[in-house]
Amino acid sequence: MSEMTLIDQFRTMVTMRHFEEACLEGVSTGEIHGELHTGIGQEAISAGMIGTLRAEDAVVSTHRNHLHGIAKGVPLKAFLAEIYERETGLCKGRGGHMHPFDPARNFSATGIVGSSIPVALGYAYAFWFEGEPNVAVAVTGDGGTNTGAFHECMNIAGAWKLPLVVVVENNIYAISVRIEDVSATPTLAERASAYSAWGQKVDGTDVEQIATAFAQAVEHARGGKGPALLEATCYRFRGHYEGDHDSYRSRNEREQAQQQSDPLLITRQRLIEAKAATEQQLDEIIDVSKKEMSGLLAEVRADPMPDPMEVSKYCFVG
Repeated sequence: MSEMTLIDQFRTMVTMRHFEEACLEGVSTGEIHGELHTGIGQEAISAGMIGTLRAEDAVVSTHRNHLHGIAKGVPLKAFLAEIYERETGLCKGRGGHMHPFDPARNFSATGIVGSSIPVALGYAYAFWFEGEPNVAVAVTGDGGTNTGAFHECMNIAGAWKLPLVVVVENNIYAISVRIEDVSATPTLAERASAYSAWGQKVDGTDVEQIATAFAQAVEHARGGKGPALLEATCYRFRGHYEGDHDSYRSRNEREQAQQQSDPLLITRQRLIEAKAATEQQLDEIIDVSKKEMSGLLAEVRADPMPDPMEVSKYCFVG
């Protein structure tokens, strides 16, 4: 672990934003197939995890997984190559953007809503059973908390005091359904008490607030006190997936969110007001990141595609 300063967190979020934008390029060109989901607008949540997560901890993500993988330390080149379905990718291009898997760093993702939680519970049980001081982090969305898997996993984690941390990225919409239309509680974090868990709701656009709360949640779980439930409110700037008509949100709502809830703009303003950085220094960070990501994307595009003759390789046969 290493302590992250606010400018470190800003630099990380800039990298995350440009990584997602590099992914967007592959949709319009047809290099990336399927429904690509990006976390643009939600960078502060993942950036806030860095500095608390240990190499041995596990992170299980969702269909919107890129930022969480970056937070866990997945190499950018191998990650982007997997998303672009290249042979040099994490899974040799077989997993794509929906199912990246990095066993060396205990990182994985699943496209099934809410199913990151039972996978993470398995990690948590294994850590507890083996007496290892690690935690398992399940990232899910607000829609994932309304699945049976959420209840079952939180219940058993609470009963057995397993080191499970559930991070809920509450971006208001479960695809096109607003959270207040399908939740019986004003917040999702307050459900924690039903499972004897630590629970807190935070502003997911404030990277410093996230970092503090996430550290507390992990400390609780790692200390043998049972699970933790961290709800982080945010707003996704893109549709549910690339190609989503996004007609369930008004243009005014989206524009207002981009002006008021962009974690990069919020952090930038805080750095300038604190005189921790100048406009020029922050612009340089952005420019360097853009150039580095552009170079990385060029490298990935030059990498080979999987050999069609090996389509059955790495498959399980029943």
